[in-house]
Amino acid sequence: MFLNKKNITLLAFDYGTKNIGVAVGQTIIGIAHSLKKIKNNKKGKPDWNEFKKIIKYWKPNKIIIGLPLNMNGSEQNITILTKKFAYLIKTKFNVNVELHDERLSTIEAKNILFTNGGWKMLKKNDVNSLSASVILQSWFENNKFYLKIKK
Repeated sequence: MFLNKKNITLLAFDYGTKNIGVAVGQTIIGIAHSLKKIKNNKKGKPDWNEFKKIIKYWKPNKIIIGLPLNMNGSEQNITILTKKFAYLIKTKFNVNVELHDERLSTIEAKNILFTNGGWKMLKKNDVNSLSASVILQSWFENNKFYLKIKK
């Protein structure tokens, strides 16, 4: 069994112009958990006070932000907005930020919700924060922060 001995707390954000999904996890167990999404205001600007509260409460060592790319790896308009958001998080809260490829994370989140309850569950639940959880879980797997059980 593999277990990372150094435990760090991470927050993950799935940036969107209407909502920002939020998830948290610790490297000691390598499991992401969805938190409540943060709504942007009518002009698409984040509520920085909400971020301040979340960051103060969880005290993350690093923040992972999903980087939306086209399937061929090229950038799109939301990619530029996400990079700007990542820069603002880093400078406003003096925390390490890492961008992580998020291709297909929203589709995976919707599939998870649909599998667990059909369209009713999909409409009722927070796809944004589940997407942030998918992004963070992917980061854990890419960085080998998960349990491996030997057979």
